[in-house]
Amino acid sequence: MLLRGFVRPVERCFGRLGGGDGLMWHMDLKPHSSGEFSIAVVQANNSLEDQGQVITSPSATFVGVYDGHGGPEASRFISNHLFPHLDRIASEQGGLSTEVIKKAFDATEEEFTHLVQRSWLSRPQIASVGSCCLVDAITGDTLFVANLGDSRAVLGRRAVNDMTVVAERLSTDHNVSAEEVRKELAELHPDDEQIVVHTRGVWRVKGIIQVNKICFN
Repeated sequence: MLLRGFVRPVERCFGRLGGGDGLMWHMDLKPHSSGEFSIAVVQANNSLEDQGQVITSPSATFVGVYDGHGGPEASRFISNHLFPHLDRIASEQGGLSTEVIKKAFDATEEEFTHLVQRSWLSRPQIASVGSCCLVDAITGDTLFVANLGDSRAVLGRRAVNDMTVVAERLSTDHNVSAEEVRKELAELHPDDEQIVVHTRGVWRVKGIIQVNKICFN
């Protein structure tokens, strides 16, 4: 397995561990396979819809941040299902790769779609929830970054000639505000000319806010 002997998730849901004050919460430095990490979150909504997890082993580190939209159901589902799919598929494929991460996202989305189909008559609100996801996986000397929606990964590194910290963007937003994304979505839905709509000065996918797409760097 990719993370055979992995420890229990250091954090599965923001707010369970660490310290905080009111709507601010943080976790102090903890060890992982390549060094140390910390997490901090500021709650902006009435209820905390976001989820996060860090899972470590001697050989790999997995970090997931899931931004909930319209409620916490989708982000909680991803927190509970994405990593098991990633671990299973990586084991079947002999290690972590871009294709493995894509398949794990696809499997998680397919499961959630089935959940919505089974639940929407009794819980119609679940059909309108979603999540932007940001996943980092470190194994050996390789960093994988997967982004769904508008979540963004930024690497802080020390400049070569001085001690300043340089911010380097690692992921690409995938949003229908970009013309090429609108064209892509139209090609994926040739039978629906109104799949992308322009309302109140903003481009949106018809009926939802985010586009479910994974971008890799």
